[in-house]
Amino acid sequence: MRRRSDMSARRAIAVDLGGTQLRVGLFAEDHLLRRSALPTDVAGGPAGILAQITTLTEQLCDSDGMKDVIGIGMSCAGPIDTASGQVTGIPTLPGWDGMPLSQTLEDRTGLPARVENDGIAAALGEWRHGAGRDVRNMVYLTVSTGIGGGAVIDGRLVHGHKGIAAHIGHIRLMQDGPRCSCGASGCFEALASGTALQARAATAAQDGSSPFLAAAARDGGVAARHVFDGARAGDDRCRHLLAEEALYLGQGMTSAIHMFSPELVIVGGGLSNGFDLLSDGIHRVIREDAMPPFRNVPVVRAGLGDDSGLWGAASMVLQPEDGWRNSGPPSS
Repeated sequence: MRRRSDMSARRAIAVDLGGTQLRVGLFAEDHLLRRSALPTDVAGGPAGILAQITTLTEQLCDSDGMKDVIGIGMSCAGPIDTASGQVTGIPTLPGWDGMPLSQTLEDRTGLPARVENDGIAAALGEWRHGAGRDVRNMVYLTVSTGIGGGAVIDGRLVHGHKGIAAHIGHIRLMQDGPRCSCGASGCFEALASGTALQARAATAAQDGSSPFLAAAARDGGVAARHVFDGARAGDDRCRHLLAEEALYLGQGMTSAIHMFSPELVIVGGGLSNGFDLLSDGIHRVIREDAMPPFRNVPVVRAGLGDDSGLWGAASMVLQPEDGWRNSGPPSS
């Protein structure tokens, strides 16, 4: 972990807003000094979450720490028009559509603000500081409440029109599949996200096909993590659910590999904590379904763990333009 107490370095506040968890970090140059997190106050809407950001920022930054802060970077789930800093719709965070997020952050903190889609921000973080360092072509995939992504192609972070490229979660995998939060059916996100896995786990708990998940339900509710716990404990139904999850993940990744032709696919988000139980199945699907030139693309877990988005958000402030908006990798 890159940590140090360099009081003279330029600092940045980084925010990673997801549908499940809100993380805030204090960075000095390329070092994470402190971080804190809270469950996202989805029910509180924008006002509640902005209050959480203020609280966490105040906890991390004393008065001396704030004087060297040069800006705030925010990674946010859903489509973000990075040119205008405006939210254009976040299915997992109701009430945010149309919010001028950059301006709101600047008004609230008094700091210059940059905002980015969470998948693209995490891709930037992994490219600069994580598993994608020194790679010129990579795809990042975050699998949590939803599924998002980002891509680096020919040494450039891809944004596309309005800065919302690589919305990998909305590739359609199944014509008549489950309804997605975007309104379509059969999307990659609707089949392979943590939310989708949790729904299948709840069914297995209810119908009695998984004793482990049934016990978890009696103890307070079933989450996606219980499927991994059950598989490690030898529950056959949990193992089957993870095999199905690996199938869907492999199918979505195969489509992304065909589109972007990466050297590497990096997986982050909450479900990546169980990547060791998914890796073999994912690679098997890619080998079987991908065209020959794409079959051996490695898929690895994010090197920065849950903090990929934080590192990307900090990079937007501390390493602007040359590392964020469509430029080559930094010289080493």
